[in-house]
Amino acid sequence: MPISQSDTLDSLSPAKTRQILEAALLTTQEPLPISELRKLFNNELSAAVLSKLLEEIREKWADSGIELVTVASGWRFKTKADMQLYLDRLTPQKAPRYSRAVLETLAIIAYRQPVTRGDIEEIRGVGVSSSVLKTLIARGWIETVGHRNVPGKPALFATTQHFLDDLSLRALEELPPLEEMKSLIESSDKNQDLPFEEPEELDH
Repeated sequence: MPISQSDTLDSLSPAKTRQILEAALLTTQEPLPISELRKLFNNELSAAVLSKLLEEIREKWADSGIELVTVASGWRFKTKADMQLYLDRLTPQKAPRYSRAVLETLAIIAYRQPVTRGDIEEIRGVGVSSSVLKTLIARGWIETVGHRNVPGKPALFATTQHFLDDLSLRALEELPPLEEMKSLIESSDKNQDLPFEEPEELDH
């Protein structure tokens, strides 16, 4: 939604600029970084100005059922946690249940990254099936970031920005205490239509 020739920056009031930002953020499914939001105004508004306007929008929506938040990939609107109970009545869905193997593997990668499959198996004390890693890769939560310089050149795994976005985090430093990871993951993924790993009988 770039500014037209008849609608120059000089003619845009702060209120109109906020409306444009709101429209963009409310109609996209992915977080938008400042660099993308600047395109709305032909890159003629500075990042500092947009940041100030976004903070004003955040304050404006503070008392509503949705909120403007910053995550790893940028800015986005999200439903407040206390609204989800009511929204679930429209499309009731069973919360996803990840297997112990998936949760433990993800936690190790998140808190110890980058790690190899061998590192994960050493920490967990059991083998890691390929399906566990494939589940996390398909979900967009982990990726290969390189290879360790040892015989066999094993792949190094780390979490992605998408993982942080789904948990509404801006950086790894904001990860919750380990014991809170499971509930945070299941809450963030509640409305996803994805296959989840079944508990593994040999993984005890």
